[in-house]
Amino acid sequence: MTDTEHGAARTAAAFHQVYGAEPAGTWAAPGRVNLIGEHTDYNDGFVMPLALPHTTIAAAAPRTDGVLRLHSAGAPGGIVTLRTDDLRPPATGGDWAAYPAGVVWAMREAGLPIGGADLHYTSTVPLGAGLSSSAALEVATALALDDLHGLGLPREELARLAQRAENAYVGVPCGIMDQTAAACCTAGHALFLDTRDLTRRHVPFELAAEGLHLLVVDTRVRHQLGDGAYAERRAGCERGARALGVHALRDIPYEHLPEALDALADDPVVRALVRHIVTENHRVEQTVAHLDAGRPRAIGPLLTAGHASLRDDFKISCPELDLAVDTANAAGALGARMTGGGFGGSALVLVEADAAPAVTRALHTAFATAGHTAPRIFPAVPGPGAHRLEP
Repeated sequence: MTDTEHGAARTAAAFHQVYGAEPAGTWAAPGRVNLIGEHTDYNDGFVMPLALPHTTIAAAAPRTDGVLRLHSAGAPGGIVTLRTDDLRPPATGGDWAAYPAGVVWAMREAGLPIGGADLHYTSTVPLGAGLSSSAALEVATALALDDLHGLGLPREELARLAQRAENAYVGVPCGIMDQTAAACCTAGHALFLDTRDLTRRHVPFELAAEGLHLLVVDTRVRHQLGDGAYAERRAGCERGARALGVHALRDIPYEHLPEALDALADDPVVRALVRHIVTENHRVEQTVAHLDAGRPRAIGPLLTAGHASLRDDFKISCPELDLAVDTANAAGALGARMTGGGFGGSALVLVEADAAPAVTRALHTAFATAGHTAPRIFPAVPGPGAHRLEP
């Protein structure tokens, strides 16, 4: 029995304790790390996430009275009770229940026959670590409701509905990457995703067979994307696209970047945002080319270059993330970068398997010396996307 299967059994048992009845089923959706392609998704660009084995599990049962009851093992307080007819954006309070409530709202607003439900959640996805705990919660909810009502929606449609919930209901202007990764990833692969039309390709990413590890370094600096800084970056990118006369920054070819930067010389903030997006899209394409050619080690410098761009042009790093990247590279990593929305969260480190213990020790020593909270370090092994479980 896998850890996720054990989790399903525990979640189903907890559902019975909370609601006094058996659930109709259990569904899991993973957290994710983004190998490369940061903040490109809301610019219609390219991204390359992979699903983590860490999951959010939802146990659910339908209701016929229009009542939505939500309960989480990891959240304070008891059952959150809402009426589906009363759900209106924007959510107030900013608590965890806004995410699944937003999914119900988005599905109903799309004309889908979604009624009430009882849902109980457990999760092993670290909160605020840049590993997309919110998308895991949203997609687990969407898949559960889809199955409960026999809708059979395509995975990309579930991702779009989950994104709409976070954008319009919760109020975070995220792109589509996190929800698509949670809904569509496959085990042993990274997902090369074109966020403009959601065309996607599963790229084999079995690093262990190549003698490599991809480490996640959770700095334990908790980020909050709803505080305005994320929205400011998105608005700046949109200003840049308007100034350059394109629909989105994805439409600026890498070869034309010098001319684009010259046109933005009077706006250094937007100029820097544009430089990051155009070069980051190019880094994603280079990464895919290296992986297709069987050169996984060659992506290391691209990861480090991406971090420098996020730090210097997008200005969304923090001292702990910079320390993790610099320490890992100095200790012999092939490359490292922050991952996720920024302002805290996690870093990724690509390292030879036999060097992973030394890099891990160096990271713990560096954080202790700097007086930071000890990081949580674990390997990123590509897992499956959202799926139904048997309790």
